[in-house]
Amino acid sequence: MNRHDTEMLMRVRRLGIAEHDVLALRRVAKTLHRWHERECGDGSHVLERHDGEVPYEVYYGGRGEPTQRRVPDLEKGALKRLAAIMARYPTLTAYIQTDPRGAPLYLLRPEDIIGDVSDCYTRGTAVY
Repeated sequence: MNRHDTEMLMRVRRLGIAEHDVLALRRVAKTLHRWHERECGDGSHVLERHDGEVPYEVYYGGRGEPTQRRVPDLEKGALKRLAAIMARYPTLTAYIQTDPRGAPLYLLRPEDIIGDVSDCYTRGTAVY
């Protein structure tokens, strides 16, 4: 863990979150970040959801039809863990940023929210 990671964990801790929950939120954020990267793809494969539920990794090999295989739904588990953690901190709101170029999870205090949550994630505390 580098200095930036340590400072980020301290900022989250200052929101009044217990240390074990801070570390669990970091694991959730890392899982979501990797999942969002896979959803965007890398040129030859991408994650897709069929029927809105079952995730598949689709490979585009350039030899005709794409191939696919079912993958474990890591996003669903991460969101479930996030909900369990956030239930212990009712004054905070979690915002999930699905663009993998930034932090995947932001924690917002009531004063950070002006209007819709999706409009103010830059005022929250990033977890990455």
